[in-house]
Amino acid sequence: MKGIILAGGSGTRLYPLTRVTSKQLLPVYDKPMIYYPLAVLMLGGIREILIISTPQDLPNFKALLGDGSWLGLSFSYMEQPRPEGIAQAFVIGKDFIGGDPVCLILGDNLFHGNNLSGILKNAFAANTGGVVFGYRVQDPKRYGVVEFDENGNVIGIEEKPQLPKSNYAVAGLYIYTNEVVEIASHLTPSHRGELEITDVNREYLRRKRLRVKILGRGFAWLDMGTHESMQQAASYVQSVQNRQGVKIACIEEIAYRLGYIGGQDLRDIASDMKNNDYGQYLYEISQIKRTEIAKWF
Repeated sequence: MKGIILAGGSGTRLYPLTRVTSKQLLPVYDKPMIYYPLAVLMLGGIREILIISTPQDLPNFKALLGDGSWLGLSFSYMEQPRPEGIAQAFVIGKDFIGGDPVCLILGDNLFHGNNLSGILKNAFAANTGGVVFGYRVQDPKRYGVVEFDENGNVIGIEEKPQLPKSNYAVAGLYIYTNEVVEIASHLTPSHRGELEITDVNREYLRRKRLRVKILGRGFAWLDMGTHESMQQAASYVQSVQNRQGVKIACIEEIAYRLGYIGGQDLRDIASDMKNNDYGQYLYEISQIKRTEIAKWF
């Protein structure tokens, strides 16, 4: 399974914050925004990850993340010259994907909840088509919305409907077989001039090969694309971390827990941040057995 983080776009909803930098590089409490989607892919066991962003922002992502070897991962980078839809990621990433299935996550999405790792791995293992994740929201008009029949089967997905047929939005995390490359390459741009991810999902649905996994109560999905939602996400992260004493989306900790890096590697990373809470946390984690840390995920 390959992973893609789509971190492109102009970020106009976050102006003036994003006039000189990508929104996915902005801080969400104690870490860059991109750490949150990256952590999701890592928890799913994905180690080969493509980051797609604008030509002007890619150098900053490379400076932050490098080639991924410090985390036991492999990062690739590709340009999205213009924001022409989420599904464009599969066209841009065609060579990276090769003959593998792929998981795409949006660079401004935060997922957090019990057994996220297990949920993802089960979805990967059982995938014979497309898998998307449904999440109940109060304002479904802002999202792609799932329509169910009386037996709970998915019968339709509609993009930003004026009259939503349910309150279940499609979250920004998508798992597909390799066919998605061919599907995306044959899409017709919408009236917005974009290759719509909803059209990809509809094609899998037409082929009777789309499943929707509902993320229920107690699970958090946050889209950090506005000033208000960024603040909400930061408050959520701060509250959970202060209450539980463990960090959300700490990619260094995840790499250590999964055995991608060792205790000394983690201490080396922590040494550059020894004067702040994040570095001190990493050092403390490096002293704990992996089997104990695994109970926290």
